[in-house]
Amino acid sequence: MSAFVYYLLIKPVSFLPFPLLYLLSDFVYLILYYVLSFRKKVVRKNLTNSFPGKNSSEIRVIERKFYKHLTDIILESLKLFSISKNQLQKHFVMQNPEVLNHFYNQGKSVIIVAAHYNNWEMAGTSFDFQIKHKTLGIYSPLHNKFFNKKTIKSRSKFGSILVNHRMVMRYMVRYQDQLTATVFGIDQSPPSTKHVFWNTFLNQDTAWVAGAELYAKKFNYPVIYAHFIKVKRGFYEAVFELLEENPAETDEGVVTEKYTRYLEQKIIEKPEYWLWSHRRWKRKRNGENQNEKTGKNP
Repeated sequence: MSAFVYYLLIKPVSFLPFPLLYLLSDFVYLILYYVLSFRKKVVRKNLTNSFPGKNSSEIRVIERKFYKHLTDIILESLKLFSISKNQLQKHFVMQNPEVLNHFYNQGKSVIIVAAHYNNWEMAGTSFDFQIKHKTLGIYSPLHNKFFNKKTIKSRSKFGSILVNHRMVMRYMVRYQDQLTATVFGIDQSPPSTKHVFWNTFLNQDTAWVAGAELYAKKFNYPVIYAHFIKVKRGFYEAVFELLEENPAETDEGVVTEKYTRYLEQKIIEKPEYWLWSHRRWKRKRNGENQNEKTGKNP
């Protein structure tokens, strides 16, 4: 069944030219939002809790913009299964790679932190052939083995090395003699409340997986935020911002606090581009213990 869906639906859609792809996206938006109400309760709850100062009409405006953007992301992600390198480079541009090149020229590896904001899939596929560092992309395997294999093949076809989130240390040690950029997605909901960092994010008590900071401190790799901008429909840019040059010298939680605040600011500026359909706040703080680190809120 998986092979049937891939070869008779996903692959043909991936060959559509972008104008036709967006006509299809417009149709899918109507189905997801008005017919299926796909995760609409989750999206509305997340938006309402994150922006308590906005009224219901304002929340609905953001909600509709989000769903229109979400369907674009879905179809653009399917496009990646057949997109060429030249075509991808036109649609996703690294705006200021000199931020990374500065450390490459110094012989330093880096850690890149990013979020599910704008088209993170295009970004992940683009990194390796648009920057000098060798890209290590952290991912969580899909349950479906067929689609997991196809997704890894697609994401890595232009040079990125995909690393199972359970094997990060092994790969970082293996590639320690090379100049690497290890890319962490920072905004997933943690699998548990153990070994997490807590702060208030978008007006809600929020737990963060602290892996990016832990590895940054262990190897003392500079931490750089990759913010993805939507220039216009189908065209994106990555803007790099140095957050911490010497993480090993910082107190515990400082780096995580920095990148969560940076993300929060960007979401407030353009909320429709974040992935509101995931259950980001399903973990609750039930009293701190020795395995939980608490961030100071501004």
